[in-house]
Amino acid sequence: MNIWTTVLELLDARMTTPTPYGWFHLLFFALSIALAAVLCLTHKRRDERGVRRIVFGVAIAVALLEIYKQINYSFSYTEGIQFDFQWYAFPFQFCSLPMYVGLLTGIFRKGRIHQALCAFLATYAVFAGLCVMLYPVQVFIGVIGINIQTMICHGSMITVGVYLLYSGYVKLEHKTMLYALPVFCAGVVCAMILNELAFVTGLLEEHTFNMFFISPHCEPSLPVYSTVQGIIPYPFCLIVYVVAFSLAAYLILLAAMGVRALAKKNSRKESAKITERG
Repeated sequence: MNIWTTVLELLDARMTTPTPYGWFHLLFFALSIALAAVLCLTHKRRDERGVRRIVFGVAIAVALLEIYKQINYSFSYTEGIQFDFQWYAFPFQFCSLPMYVGLLTGIFRKGRIHQALCAFLATYAVFAGLCVMLYPVQVFIGVIGINIQTMICHGSMITVGVYLLYSGYVKLEHKTMLYALPVFCAGVVCAMILNELAFVTGLLEEHTFNMFFISPHCEPSLPVYSTVQGIIPYPFCLIVYVVAFSLAAYLILLAAMGVRALAKKNSRKESAKITERG
Protein backbone atom coordinates (compact mmCIF):
# COMPACT_ATOMS: atom_id res chain seq x y z
CA MET A 1 0.00 0.00 0.00
CA ASN A 2 1.59 3.31 -1.10
CA ILE A 3 1.13 6.72 0.49
CA TRP A 4 -1.49 7.85 -2.07
CA THR A 5 -3.70 4.87 -1.33
CA THR A 6 -3.39 5.63 2.38
CA VAL A 7 -4.40 9.25 1.77
CA LEU A 8 -7.43 8.17 -0.28
CA GLU A 9 -8.47 5.75 2.46
CA LEU A 10 -8.25 8.54 5.05
CA LEU A 11 -10.33 10.84 2.85
CA ASP A 12 -12.88 8.05 2.54
CA ALA A 13 -13.17 7.30 6.28
CA ARG A 14 -16.56 5.76 7.05
CA MET A 15 -19.33 6.46 9.53
CA THR A 16 -22.91 5.41 10.07
CA THR A 17 -25.02 7.46 7.68
CA PRO A 18 -26.47 10.37 9.71
CA THR A 19 -30.21 10.78 9.91
CA PRO A 20 -32.14 14.04 9.51
CA TYR A 21 -32.40 15.76 12.89
CA GLY A 22 -29.99 13.30 14.43
CA TRP A 23 -27.06 14.52 16.53
CA PHE A 24 -24.76 15.07 13.54
CA HIS A 25 -27.28 17.19 11.66
CA LEU A 26 -28.38 19.21 14.70
CA LEU A 27 -24.77 19.81 15.74
CA PHE A 28 -23.84 21.47 12.45
CA PHE A 29 -27.15 23.32 12.24
CA ALA A 30 -26.50 24.76 15.70
CA LEU A 31 -22.92 25.63 14.74
CA SER A 32 -24.05 27.54 11.66
CA ILE A 33 -26.48 29.60 13.76
CA ALA A 34 -23.90 30.12 16.51
CA LEU A 35 -21.26 31.30 14.04
CA ALA A 36 -23.79 33.70 12.51
CA ALA A 37 -24.43 35.12 15.99
CA VAL A 38 -20.70 35.47 16.66
CA LEU A 39 -20.19 37.32 13.37
CA CYS A 40 -23.13 39.61 14.03
CA LEU A 41 -21.95 40.48 17.54
CA THR A 42 -18.21 40.80 16.89
CA HIS A 43 -18.19 42.35 13.41
CA LYS A 44 -20.80 45.06 13.69
CA ARG A 45 -18.72 47.39 11.54
CA ARG A 46 -19.95 46.94 8.01
CA ASP A 47 -16.91 48.29 6.19
CA GLU A 48 -16.37 46.86 2.73
CA ARG A 49 -12.89 45.49 3.43
CA GLY A 50 -14.02 43.52 6.47
CA VAL A 51 -17.05 42.06 4.72
CA ARG A 52 -14.99 41.08 1.67
CA ARG A 53 -12.50 39.27 3.90
CA ILE A 54 -15.18 37.34 5.75
CA VAL A 55 -17.13 36.34 2.64
CA PHE A 56 -14.01 35.50 0.64
CA GLY A 57 -12.54 33.49 3.52
CA VAL A 58 -15.70 31.41 3.86
CA ALA A 59 -15.80 30.88 0.08
CA ILE A 60 -12.18 29.68 0.07
CA ALA A 61 -12.93 27.18 2.85
CA VAL A 62 -15.99 25.89 0.97
CA ALA A 63 -13.97 25.66 -2.27
CA LEU A 64 -11.27 23.58 -0.56
CA LEU A 65 -13.92 21.24 0.79
CA GLU A 66 -15.43 20.99 -2.70
CA ILE A 67 -12.02 19.97 -4.08
CA TYR A 68 -11.85 17.28 -1.40
CA LYS A 69 -15.33 16.11 -2.41
CA GLN A 70 -14.34 15.83 -6.08
CA ILE A 71 -11.21 13.86 -5.15
CA ASN A 72 -13.21 11.53 -2.94
CA TYR A 73 -15.84 10.91 -5.61
CA SER A 74 -13.42 10.54 -8.51
CA PHE A 75 -10.67 8.30 -7.11
CA SER A 76 -10.99 4.67 -6.07
CA TYR A 77 -8.30 2.40 -4.66
CA THR A 78 -9.77 -1.10 -4.56
CA GLU A 79 -7.66 -2.30 -7.50
CA GLY A 80 -4.87 0.23 -7.53
CA ILE A 81 -5.58 3.93 -7.84
CA GLN A 82 -8.19 4.61 -10.49
CA PHE A 83 -9.71 7.90 -11.63
CA ASP A 84 -13.28 8.18 -12.90
CA PHE A 85 -14.82 11.65 -12.75
CA GLN A 86 -18.39 11.59 -11.48
CA TRP A 87 -20.18 13.98 -13.79
CA TYR A 88 -23.39 13.94 -11.75
CA ALA A 89 -21.42 15.66 -8.98
CA PHE A 90 -20.02 18.41 -11.23
CA PRO A 91 -19.80 21.45 -8.93
CA PHE A 92 -22.35 23.74 -10.49
CA GLN A 93 -25.66 23.20 -8.77
CA PHE A 94 -27.81 25.90 -7.19
CA CYS A 95 -26.17 25.16 -3.84
CA SER A 96 -22.72 25.47 -5.45
CA LEU A 97 -23.39 28.95 -6.81
CA PRO A 98 -22.84 30.76 -3.47
CA MET A 99 -19.27 29.43 -3.47
CA TYR A 100 -18.49 31.10 -6.80
CA VAL A 101 -20.39 34.23 -5.83
CA GLY A 102 -18.46 34.41 -2.55
CA LEU A 103 -15.15 34.19 -4.41
CA LEU A 104 -16.24 36.95 -6.78
CA THR A 105 -17.41 39.07 -3.85
CA GLY A 106 -13.86 39.01 -2.52
CA ILE A 107 -12.49 40.08 -5.90
CA PHE A 108 -14.89 42.85 -6.90
CA ARG A 109 -14.63 46.02 -4.86
CA LYS A 110 -17.63 48.05 -3.78
CA GLY A 111 -19.90 48.89 -6.69
CA ARG A 112 -22.99 47.56 -8.41
CA ILE A 113 -21.49 44.13 -9.10
CA HIS A 114 -20.29 43.79 -5.52
CA GLN A 115 -23.71 44.92 -4.28
CA ALA A 116 -25.49 42.40 -6.51
CA LEU A 117 -23.26 39.54 -5.36
CA CYS A 118 -23.85 40.34 -1.69
CA ALA A 119 -27.60 40.70 -2.29
CA PHE A 120 -27.62 37.19 -3.79
CA LEU A 121 -25.76 35.79 -0.77
CA ALA A 122 -28.27 37.39 1.59
CA THR A 123 -31.37 36.07 -0.22
CA TYR A 124 -31.06 33.18 -2.68
CA ALA A 125 -28.10 31.64 -0.87
CA VAL A 126 -29.86 31.71 2.49
CA PHE A 127 -32.84 30.00 0.90
CA ALA A 128 -30.56 27.33 -0.60
CA GLY A 129 -28.86 26.74 2.74
CA LEU A 130 -32.13 26.51 4.64
CA CYS A 131 -33.59 24.04 2.13
CA VAL A 132 -30.85 21.53 2.94
CA MET A 133 -30.34 22.32 6.61
CA LEU A 134 -34.06 21.97 7.30
CA TYR A 135 -34.61 18.95 5.04
CA PRO A 136 -31.32 17.05 4.59
CA VAL A 137 -32.91 13.84 3.36
CA GLN A 138 -30.66 13.21 0.35
CA VAL A 139 -27.33 14.76 1.38
CA PHE A 140 -25.97 12.29 3.93
CA ILE A 141 -23.89 9.25 3.01
CA GLY A 142 -21.55 6.91 4.90
CA VAL A 143 -18.40 9.04 4.46
CA ILE A 144 -17.39 11.32 7.35
CA GLY A 145 -15.66 13.95 5.24
CA ILE A 146 -18.48 14.28 2.71
CA ASN A 147 -21.05 14.71 5.46
CA ILE A 148 -18.92 17.40 7.08
CA GLN A 149 -18.42 19.06 3.70
CA THR A 150 -22.13 19.25 2.90
CA MET A 151 -23.03 20.58 6.35
CA ILE A 152 -20.35 23.29 6.24
CA CYS A 153 -21.23 24.18 2.66
CA HIS A 154 -24.94 24.66 3.33
CA GLY A 155 -24.60 25.93 6.88
CA SER A 156 -22.17 28.65 5.77
CA MET A 157 -24.80 30.00 3.38
CA ILE A 158 -27.03 30.73 6.37
CA THR A 159 -24.15 32.11 8.43
CA VAL A 160 -22.92 34.55 5.78
CA GLY A 161 -26.41 35.58 4.68
CA VAL A 162 -27.62 36.32 8.21
CA TYR A 163 -24.47 38.36 8.86
CA LEU A 164 -24.94 40.43 5.70
CA LEU A 165 -28.56 41.13 6.60
CA TYR A 166 -27.99 41.82 10.31
CA SER A 167 -25.05 44.13 9.73
CA GLY A 168 -27.04 46.18 7.24
CA TYR A 169 -24.36 45.68 4.61
CA VAL A 170 -27.14 44.33 2.40
CA LYS A 171 -29.94 46.86 2.66
CA LEU A 172 -33.26 45.63 4.01
CA GLU A 173 -35.37 47.10 1.25
CA HIS A 174 -37.44 45.64 -1.55
CA LYS A 175 -35.10 46.72 -4.35
CA THR A 176 -32.38 44.45 -2.96
CA MET A 177 -34.08 41.70 -4.96
CA LEU A 178 -33.45 43.69 -8.14
CA TYR A 179 -29.73 43.34 -7.46
CA ALA A 180 -29.88 39.67 -6.50
CA LEU A 181 -32.08 38.48 -9.38
CA PRO A 182 -29.54 39.02 -12.22
CA VAL A 183 -26.94 36.96 -10.33
CA PHE A 184 -29.37 34.08 -9.99
CA CYS A 185 -30.44 34.36 -13.63
CA ALA A 186 -26.79 34.35 -14.72
CA GLY A 187 -26.34 31.09 -12.79
CA VAL A 188 -29.41 29.59 -14.46
CA VAL A 189 -28.11 30.56 -17.93
CA CYS A 190 -24.70 28.99 -17.18
CA ALA A 191 -26.45 25.81 -16.01
CA MET A 192 -28.51 25.72 -19.22
CA ILE A 193 -25.38 26.10 -21.35
CA LEU A 194 -23.60 23.31 -19.46
CA ASN A 195 -26.64 21.04 -19.79
CA GLU A 196 -26.83 21.62 -23.54
CA LEU A 197 -23.09 20.99 -23.94
CA ALA A 198 -23.51 17.70 -22.09
CA PHE A 199 -26.27 16.76 -24.51
CA VAL A 200 -24.57 17.72 -27.79
CA THR A 201 -21.26 16.13 -26.83
CA GLY A 202 -22.90 12.81 -25.98
CA LEU A 203 -21.92 12.96 -22.32
CA LEU A 204 -25.47 12.02 -21.32
CA GLU A 205 -25.19 8.70 -23.13
CA GLU A 206 -23.05 7.30 -20.31
CA HIS A 207 -23.34 9.79 -17.47
CA THR A 208 -25.87 11.81 -15.51
CA PHE A 209 -25.38 15.54 -15.87
CA ASN A 210 -28.18 17.84 -14.73
CA MET A 211 -27.03 21.21 -13.46
CA PHE A 212 -29.60 23.07 -11.35
CA PHE A 213 -31.80 20.02 -12.14
CA ILE A 214 -33.35 21.89 -15.07
CA SER A 215 -32.01 19.90 -18.04
CA PRO A 216 -34.76 18.96 -20.51
CA HIS A 217 -32.67 15.93 -21.50
CA CYS A 218 -32.72 14.25 -18.08
CA GLU A 219 -35.43 12.69 -15.97
CA PRO A 220 -37.00 15.29 -13.64
CA SER A 221 -35.68 14.80 -10.11
CA LEU A 222 -36.08 18.07 -8.20
CA PRO A 223 -38.86 17.79 -5.57
CA VAL A 224 -42.08 19.60 -6.55
CA TYR A 225 -40.49 21.14 -9.66
CA SER A 226 -40.28 17.69 -11.26
CA THR A 227 -44.08 17.62 -11.28
CA VAL A 228 -44.13 20.92 -13.18
CA GLN A 229 -41.62 19.55 -15.71
CA GLY A 230 -44.00 16.74 -16.54
CA ILE A 231 -46.93 19.06 -17.18
CA ILE A 232 -45.84 22.20 -19.03
CA PRO A 233 -43.38 22.90 -21.90
CA TYR A 234 -39.71 23.45 -21.05
CA PRO A 235 -39.48 27.24 -21.64
CA PHE A 236 -42.38 27.79 -19.25
CA CYS A 237 -40.77 25.41 -16.76
CA LEU A 238 -37.76 27.70 -16.64
CA ILE A 239 -39.99 30.68 -15.96
CA VAL A 240 -41.69 28.79 -13.13
CA TYR A 241 -38.26 27.79 -11.76
CA VAL A 242 -36.93 31.35 -11.74
CA VAL A 243 -40.14 32.83 -10.33
CA ALA A 244 -40.51 30.18 -7.60
CA PHE A 245 -36.92 30.45 -6.41
CA SER A 246 -37.08 34.24 -6.57
CA LEU A 247 -40.25 34.33 -4.46
CA ALA A 248 -38.58 32.09 -1.89
CA ALA A 249 -35.53 34.37 -1.81
CA TYR A 250 -37.83 37.40 -1.49
CA LEU A 251 -39.49 35.77 1.52
CA ILE A 252 -36.06 35.60 3.17
CA LEU A 253 -35.68 39.33 2.63
CA LEU A 254 -39.20 40.05 3.90
CA ALA A 255 -38.53 37.97 7.01
CA ALA A 256 -35.38 39.98 7.72
CA MET A 257 -37.32 43.22 7.20
CA GLY A 258 -40.00 41.97 9.58
CA VAL A 259 -37.44 41.13 12.27
CA ARG A 260 -35.90 44.58 11.95
CA ALA A 261 -39.31 46.27 12.21
CA LEU A 262 -40.15 44.20 15.30
CA ALA A 263 -36.80 45.04 16.89
CA LYS A 264 -37.35 48.77 16.28
CA LYS A 265 -40.84 48.56 17.75
CA ASN A 266 -39.56 46.85 20.90
CA SER A 267 -36.76 49.40 21.13
CA ARG A 268 -39.23 52.28 21.00
CA LYS A 269 -41.33 50.64 23.71
CA GLU A 270 -38.29 50.26 25.96
CA SER A 271 -37.31 53.89 25.33
CA ALA A 272 -40.85 55.02 26.18
CA LYS A 273 -40.80 53.03 29.45
CA ILE A 274 -37.47 54.55 30.43
CA THR A 275 -38.79 58.04 29.67
CA GLU A 276 -41.91 57.46 31.79
CA ARG A 277 -39.82 56.23 34.72
CA GLY A 278 -37.61 59.28 34.41
